[in-house]
Amino acid sequence: MEVVTSEPATEGYLPGSAGLRRASWALFLAGVAVFALLYAPQPLLPLLSSDFSVTPAAATLAVSATTAALAVGLLVAGPVSERFGRTRLVHASLATSSALGLLAVLAPTWDWLVVLRAVQGLALAGLPAVAVAYLREEVHPLAAGRATGLYVGGNAIGGMLGRLVSSGLAELGGWKAAQGGVAVLGLVCAVLVWWLLPRSRRFTPAPAGLRALARRTRGVVTDPALLGLYGLSLALMGSFVAVWNAIGFRLEAPPYSLGPAVAGLVFTVYALGSVTSAQGGRLADSLGRRVVVPVAVVVMGAGLAVTAAPALWAVVVGMAVFTAGFFAAHGVASGWVAARAGAGGRATAQAASTYLFAYYVGSSLGGTAGGAAWSAGGWGSVVLLAGAAALLALVLTGLLARTRSLLPPPPSAGAPHPG
Repeated sequence: MEVVTSEPATEGYLPGSAGLRRASWALFLAGVAVFALLYAPQPLLPLLSSDFSVTPAAATLAVSATTAALAVGLLVAGPVSERFGRTRLVHASLATSSALGLLAVLAPTWDWLVVLRAVQGLALAGLPAVAVAYLREEVHPLAAGRATGLYVGGNAIGGMLGRLVSSGLAELGGWKAAQGGVAVLGLVCAVLVWWLLPRSRRFTPAPAGLRALARRTRGVVTDPALLGLYGLSLALMGSFVAVWNAIGFRLEAPPYSLGPAVAGLVFTVYALGSVTSAQGGRLADSLGRRVVVPVAVVVMGAGLAVTAAPALWAVVVGMAVFTAGFFAAHGVASGWVAARAGAGGRATAQAASTYLFAYYVGSSLGGTAGGAAWSAGGWGSVVLLAGAAALLALVLTGLLARTRSLLPPPPSAGAPHPG
C-alpha cells in the first residue's frame, strides 16, 4: 500500500508530522517482527534437542543457521534495494519470513527445520538492510535520530517478545505451537506495516551493472569513519552477546540455582532497550553522535562491572544497565552510518548492510567466545572478555571523533554534525 501525503518531499518528514509518525511506528513494528522471528527458537533449544533427538550443540543451529544466513543476505539485500527501492523490499521481507515461520511448523525432520530457518534468515535480511537507509532518505535530519532510535527499540522489544512468547506457548503446545504463534505475530506486524509505511518519495535508483556495484561497494569500505563504525558494531555486539549467552549458565548455577523459566525472566530487561535507543536518538539530535555514543559505551561498561557483584539483585541491575547502554550506542551508531554515507554520496543501504554484517559477525564471535570464557574461568572471565570488547568500542569512538565531518555544522546552536 502506498500512502500519499501532502507534506513536501524535498525536506523529509518533520518532527510532529503525520508522515514521521507513520514511518516511525511502521518500522518499529517491522523491527518487532524481524527480531521476534529471528530469536524465537532460543528458549526452545532443549525442547528441540529432545523432540528431534539431536545434541544440544546441533540444536543451536535453529538460531545460528538463521543469523548466519541473515548476515549473508544483508550483503545482497543492500545492493538490491539501491536499485529497486526500499518499501517493496520491506514488505516482501516481512511477508516471506512470516510465511516461512508458519511453514517451519510442518518440518518433518530436523534437517528440514534447519534449512527452513536458514531460508527464513535470508528473507529476514530485507528489513534491516534498508530500514535505516529509508529513514535517512525520508525523514528530516532534525528527526532522524529519534526515528532511528524508535526502530532500534522495536528490535529490542521483538527480541524480548520472541523469547517470552515462544517459551510461554511451548508450555501449552510444544515447539510447534511456539513457532507458529511467533509466525502469526510476524504476519500481524507485516499487515500493520503494509498499512502504515509511507512509500518512498526521495529514493533515487542507483545505476545498474557490475561496475556501478563495484563503485558503490568501494565507496562504503574506503571511508575511515564508516570503517570505524563497522568495527564499533562488531565490538559492541561481540560484548553484548558474550554476556547474554553466558548469563543463563550463571543464574542456573550455585549460589543462585534458578530454574530455566525463572532465569529466563532476565530477558525482560530488553524492554529498556526500546527506551534507551529512542532516548539516545533524541540526545544525538541535540548533542551530536560523537558525544552520545562514547557515553553510552561507558554506561554499558559500568553495567558490566556491576554484574561482577555476587548479589542477585546486583546482577540483574547490572544486566539492565549494560543492556540500556548497548541499545543506546547501537541505535545512534546505526543512524550515524546512514547519515555519514548519505553526506558522502555513498550508497546508504549498502553501508547499513555492511554495518549489520559486522554486527552479526560480532554476534557469532562473541557468542562462541562467551561460552568458552564461562567454561574456562566462570563469570570473571566473561566480564574480562566482554569488557575488553567494550574497551575496544570506546577506543573506536575516540578515533571516530577525530574523523572529519562531511557537512558543516547546522546554523542552530547546539545542533549536531550530521556525519
